[in-house]
Amino acid sequence: MRPLSEPIVRVRKVGKSFGEHRVLEAVDLDVERAQVVAIIGPSGGGKTTLLRCVNLLETYDEGSIRVDGVEVGYRDGDGARRRPRGDRELARIRADIGMVFQLFNLFPHLTAAENVMLGLRKVRGLPKEKARERALAWLARVGLSDKVDSLPAQLSGGQQQRVGIARAVAMEPKVLLLDEITSALDPELVGEVLAVVQQLAKEGMTMIVVTHEMGFARDISDRVVFMERGRIAAEGSPAELLVRPQHERLKTFLSSLNPIHALERSE
Repeated sequence: MRPLSEPIVRVRKVGKSFGEHRVLEAVDLDVERAQVVAIIGPSGGGKTTLLRCVNLLETYDEGSIRVDGVEVGYRDGDGARRRPRGDRELARIRADIGMVFQLFNLFPHLTAAENVMLGLRKVRGLPKEKARERALAWLARVGLSDKVDSLPAQLSGGQQQRVGIARAVAMEPKVLLLDEITSALDPELVGEVLAVVQQLAKEGMTMIVVTHEMGFARDISDRVVFMERGRIAAEGSPAELLVRPQHERLKTFLSSLNPIHALERSE
């Protein structure tokens, strides 16, 4: 699916530093509607920082990030003339950018349903009954109908991550960001989480996925982006980058992965 419209996510010349450490350098990236883009690369290459800049969990120092035509972090101008958005403006923009985190980030004192309902009530302004109805529907979609009133401590890691996915997609975001969502899980729990994401992809959810699961990246993505040292070093189709890689540094990166970890999920 490739609508002939402006990309839903448009990143141009984005730079970011932490003190003297440069973590992003002139990053350009387009994500089309209903497209899944997988970002891979070595640790410290800038993958997670780029993802966090898309919804301004990290500010970007230079460049532009637009989601559905709206600049995420700033009102107008460029460089020193840019005016940061206020909290209320930013909250409205973030509501359209779902994010699922590596470490779940559920509120421990809230049930699964209440975790999903929170954003629906506070940000979307839904009444309690409507918010619970949508929360239960999404928890059912991720296979957790019998866990709606369970606290996070009563759930496995895979179940907690599925609550996190339900919480994000219940907000009906324009784009969903997934940051290493399986890296904190025991191996036997990874498959249940990836199956949920694969179903979302089939249904046309726009996603940017940072992952070390190469088989998953190959199966789910329309395009793969390889990042290292804060730059996009290579990008292309999964076949071009993961099956027949030409970039030497990418070849080295892929060969360094455990073959079982890298490929077994796509066999």
